[in-house]
Amino acid sequence: MHLTGLGLCFWAAGFLGHLVLLFVLWKRHRAGLFPFFTTLIATNIIRTIALYLVIHYGTKANYFYTYWSLAVLDTILQFCVAYEMASHVFRPMGVWASELRSSFVWLLGLSLAVASVLTWLASPPTRFLVQFLVIKVNFFTIAWMSELFVGMMYLSARVKRPWKTHVAAIAKGFGVYSILGVAIEAGTTYFGAGKNTQSYTALSQFRMAVYLGCVAYWIVALWRDAPPSQDLTEKMRAHLFTLQRKAEYDLQSIRSRRDS
Repeated sequence: MHLTGLGLCFWAAGFLGHLVLLFVLWKRHRAGLFPFFTTLIATNIIRTIALYLVIHYGTKANYFYTYWSLAVLDTILQFCVAYEMASHVFRPMGVWASELRSSFVWLLGLSLAVASVLTWLASPPTRFLVQFLVIKVNFFTIAWMSELFVGMMYLSARVKRPWKTHVAAIAKGFGVYSILGVAIEAGTTYFGAGKNTQSYTALSQFRMAVYLGCVAYWIVALWRDAPPSQDLTEKMRAHLFTLQRKAEYDLQSIRSRRDS
């Protein structure tokens, strides 16, 4: 279980890229704005170190349990990032509108259902159960995340909610990686990891290259200042919040009278 050649280069490049990105988030004061995204990047750094140590000094069983424990944590944090992006876009005044909240819940449930069905239908040819599980879980995660980010972009366009520059940069990076990742993982699922693993290895390396491109994009985008936005004053925010609550109350009253 030793990395050689291109695999080691990708591993080192990912580790260095995450370190630079974490520095940018801290130096440019983005960490406080995007705590879940920052936690995800920091976790990836810890994950790289842990797996590197286990792969050299541990057993196959140690690597298996470490890998899957961190993979589950990574998936949870990715969902938290999706929620974080949605919060910045759909509740700029700190409160979800009832219609947007219900739409996001529907998006979450529908994307989860579709990703589950696609993963269930996939039947990758493999020699070992571990290979089968790895391919299945990777396909489910990337399919779910791609549906979430594409759905968020559609929902924001439908309700005419603007994307702030740094929010858009993070979401676009995940969106591009997830959409391309679905195609890559579909190929991985088709070719599997049977006797000939060349196709599986090539697709995995291509996926790593795509992700490194997203990391480079995040570094540049988050280092730059966001264009000046016409932020609302506290008085205007309070006034709009009051109007929003009053409108929701009036709408609820109208619905109650109509139902009665």
